[in-house]
Amino acid sequence: MKKACWMVVAVLAAAVAVPAQGADAVKIGVIYPLTGNAASAGQSAKDAANLAVDIVNTAYPALKSLPLGPTAGLPNLGGAKIELDEADHQGNPQVGQQQTLRLITQDHVVAMIGSYHSSVTLVATAVAERQGIPYLVADSVATNITGRGFKWTFRTTPYAPDFAKAYAEFLTDLKKSGKKIDSLAIVNENTDYGTSVAASIVEAAKTTNIKLVGQIAYNANSSDVAAQVLQLKSLQPDAVIFISYTADAILYFRTMKNLDYLPPIIIGDDAGFADPAFIPNVGDLAQGAINRSAFDIGKPGSNSYIVNQMFKTKYGRDLDDTSARWLQGFLVLADAINRAGSTEPDKIQAALRATDLKPDQLILGYNGVKFDDTGQNTLASTFLIQLQGKQYISVWPEDRATGKLQWPMRGWR
Repeated sequence: MKKACWMVVAVLAAAVAVPAQGADAVKIGVIYPLTGNAASAGQSAKDAANLAVDIVNTAYPALKSLPLGPTAGLPNLGGAKIELDEADHQGNPQVGQQQTLRLITQDHVVAMIGSYHSSVTLVATAVAERQGIPYLVADSVATNITGRGFKWTFRTTPYAPDFAKAYAEFLTDLKKSGKKIDSLAIVNENTDYGTSVAASIVEAAKTTNIKLVGQIAYNANSSDVAAQVLQLKSLQPDAVIFISYTADAILYFRTMKNLDYLPPIIIGDDAGFADPAFIPNVGDLAQGAINRSAFDIGKPGSNSYIVNQMFKTKYGRDLDDTSARWLQGFLVLADAINRAGSTEPDKIQAALRATDLKPDQLILGYNGVKFDDTGQNTLASTFLIQLQGKQYISVWPEDRATGKLQWPMRGWR
C-alpha cells in the first residue's frame, strides 16, 4: 500500500468516536447547483461540505491545528453536531432566492452557506439580510456581493479585484522575462459573475503596459461560440482571459480546436476551468492553460494534505479549488458558531465579525481569515496553476510554485 494510503488509514483510525451528549443538532442551510450546467461543480461543493461536517462532528487528532479538527461536535454547545439542510438552486437566481427563504423561514436554519453562481449568491444573501441570518460565501466572487452595506454576509474567498490584480502582475512578470505580452483580450459570460470579474480585469489592465485589444461578452450557456473565437482569431492577442462556467469553457476549447486557433497563453478564471468535468472533457485540448487557485495539496502532514487524502479516500479524487474553498468556508462558519456558543443569529454574526484565523489554522493558502466592515476576508489570496498532463501545477508566484511554467501553451498541438 502506498505511503499516502497508509496515512489516510492512520488518520481515519485515529478518529475518536464520542458519545452524543444530547445537545440538539445545529442546522445549517446550504444551496448549490446540483442540476444545470454547473452540476458537477455543485456536486463537488456538496462533497466538500459533507466532509467538512464529518471533520467537525468527529474527532481527528491528526488535525490538531485545525479549529474543531481534534474535537467531536461543537464543544461550546455541549458537543452538538452539525446537520446540513441542502437544496438545489439549479443555477437559477429565482430558485436560489426561493430555496434560501424556505430554508430560513420553514426549516429554521441558523446560518446559510452558498452558492457557486454569483448571480444566485447576490439574491440569496439579500434574502438572508432581510431575515437577519448569517450567510457565508465560500466561492462566489462578484465584487458587489460584499459591496452593498450588508451586515449578515461574510465572504472568505478572494474576489474579483484580487484575481484581476494577480493576472495583471503575472502577465507583467512574463513581459519582463522577455515573453511577448503586448496585448490582451477578455472573454466573459454576461451574468453577474462574468461582468464583475471582467470589469475588474479591465481596470487592472490599465496599470500595465499591456494593451486591451478586446472584451468579448457572450450569452451564458451559448450553444455556438464560433463567432467569438473567430473574433479572437482576428484580434490575435498575446493572452486571453476566459471568465466562463463549465459548459461554456468546454465549448470554447472544442471550438478553438475546430477553428485552429490557439493563443500563446490562456488564463481561466477558475469556474469552468476548475470544474471536475473540465479535464476529462477537454484536458487534452487545454494543455498549458492557466487557472487561479487558492488550494495546493501541500506537504505530507499539513492540514491541506491530510484533508485532501480524506477527500480522495471518500470520493476518489483530489480536492479542487472550488471544493477546497467550500470546505474552508464551511469550517470558518462552524468555528464561528462554536465560538458564539449559541445558535442565536446575532451571536453567530458577532463571532464571524471577530474571526481572526491564522494560516496554519486553514487548509487553503490564504494569509488568514479576517473580515472587514463589508464582510470581505481581507487576508484572502490566490496563486496561479497550469494544466500539465492530467493535473494543475502551481507556477506563480515563484515562492508558491511547485513546477515550471510551460510557455507557450501546447493546447492540442
